[in-house]
Amino acid sequence: MPEPTTSSAAAGVAGFKAIGGAAGAAAAGAGLAAIVVMLMTPPRSAREWAVGLICTVLGSICGGAYVLIHFDLVTRLGTMHDNELFVALAALLGLVFACGLPGWAIVRWCFTWMERRKDKDIGEVADDVRRTIGGIVSPPAAPTPKEPQ
Repeated sequence: MPEPTTSSAAAGVAGFKAIGGAAGAAAAGAGLAAIVVMLMTPPRSAREWAVGLICTVLGSICGGAYVLIHFDLVTRLGTMHDNELFVALAALLGLVFACGLPGWAIVRWCFTWMERRKDKDIGEVADDVRRTIGGIVSPPAAPTPKEPQ
């Protein structure tokens, strides 16, 4: 009779592969991230909801893929046994989930910023962007030393 732990681990891996493997993990993580952030800060309109959902899912998938590749986590999966692989894939699902969380906040900030400038023309908005980015990128100029008299 097979050992219960081994057969249940194999069943778990087979089930994971059946729902799409890594693609299923990415989709699940992205969906969960979108649900969590939208429950914490509800959208103000249907448009904002749609854009927030798309950005959160893309943040999960693209950000999660970047993290997996940057830290070389995908090649490490190839050296694992089935029961270790299932646990590792669950951990990767958590990474994909976490990568999607900032997407909704960034969308909210952008919507708020644009809403405050909706009555300005493109030149005024461009000047505002230059002032904002210029203040962030370059520090204020140091005062010039006075020459002795």
